[in-house]
Amino acid sequence: MSKIAFLGLGMMGSQMARRLIDAGHDVTVWNRTAERAEPLALLGAEVATTPAAAVDGAEFVVTMLARPDAVDAVLFGVDGVATAPAPGLVWIDMSTIGPDEFRGFAARLPEGVTPVDAPVRGSVPEATSGRLQIYVGASDDDFRLVQPLLSSLGQPRHVGPSGAGAATKMVVNLALVASMVILGEATVLADVLGLDRSTTLDVLADSPIGPTVRAKGANLEASEYPPSFKLLLATKDMMLVDRAIRDAGIELPTAGAARQWMETALAEGAGDRDFSAVAATIAEHARLERVSEG
Repeated sequence: MSKIAFLGLGMMGSQMARRLIDAGHDVTVWNRTAERAEPLALLGAEVATTPAAAVDGAEFVVTMLARPDAVDAVLFGVDGVATAPAPGLVWIDMSTIGPDEFRGFAARLPEGVTPVDAPVRGSVPEATSGRLQIYVGASDDDFRLVQPLLSSLGQPRHVGPSGAGAATKMVVNLALVASMVILGEATVLADVLGLDRSTTLDVLADSPIGPTVRAKGANLEASEYPPSFKLLLATKDMMLVDRAIRDAGIELPTAGAARQWMETALAEGAGDRDFSAVAATIAEHARLERVSEG
């Protein structure tokens, strides 16, 4: 078993840290809001007061944070990981921050720290049950090094060299968000054509966007959007996609349209709801357009 520092105990991170504890690892946790660590302390985790204290003697440090600036602060801020890395430390970033950001952070780490990007696909239920899809960017040797640890959390998949995991997650999230927007627009079309919502969702569950329907259809039927993947975070991810597209000098109109819908939903107050709440935003705008035309 390994000695692991786990930094970031949000909805996903807390469940991932719990699984590592249950797997028998020696886990030290840290979170900016210290109260989030208390349930894990009851399970046997040590609670550190700073990221630097958390990595004291650790073999691996896992970061699971919401934004690139949070990763920057945890690594390089006052009492950050980089101020006191253990010899031979392996940094596994499981956040969604983009390949450029990951490579930039990796380049700033002290000599002897091994960086591995391993962002995840899945939400709280998958994190709780250990069924996350994990996209790992690393050398072959480094992948073999982290694979046993990551297997406690889900299915690690070696997708390429350093940075490839972060890049793969951007591709996956573009497909995920775009399919959610398509579902929202499809249900609006069904409504204006007079189709029954429940029947439509049953039909769409067997369509090419079936996985999205099966995951989020109940939210649309109930018009309730309890967060498992907050719309705020999904919008942040689409902004990362948008920047990568612009940097490449290409145009991807569907990606742009999906991002615009997410930004509209965020601006209208849906940030703390599940990202499937974008369907409600799409429906409301369609309703307003029909009223104005009528």
